[in-house]
Amino acid sequence: MIGSMTASKIAVSLPGPLVARARRAVKRGRAQSVSAYVAQALEQKARLDDLADLLHAMLAESGGPLTRREQREADEALGLARPRTRRPA
Repeated sequence: MIGSMTASKIAVSLPGPLVARARRAVKRGRAQSVSAYVAQALEQKARLDDLADLLHAMLAESGGPLTRREQREADEALGLARPRTRRPA
């Protein structure tokens, strides 16, 4: 987490079930406070956004996303291919 930054107090509205989950996380020792839990979630989201931006830039440099055929061939090469199902004739 970003440790040395000054905290800013803001007000947000969250769905009840998310608030309950945050409170449970604090109770279980997974975060020091609900604020810390939310800060960790926002930090993780920011990292995911940064990765999405990086992926977008890499795809732009490489000619775009894989075609279905390229994806299938890559999956097969990596042993990730799902068994093909034949369409009924």
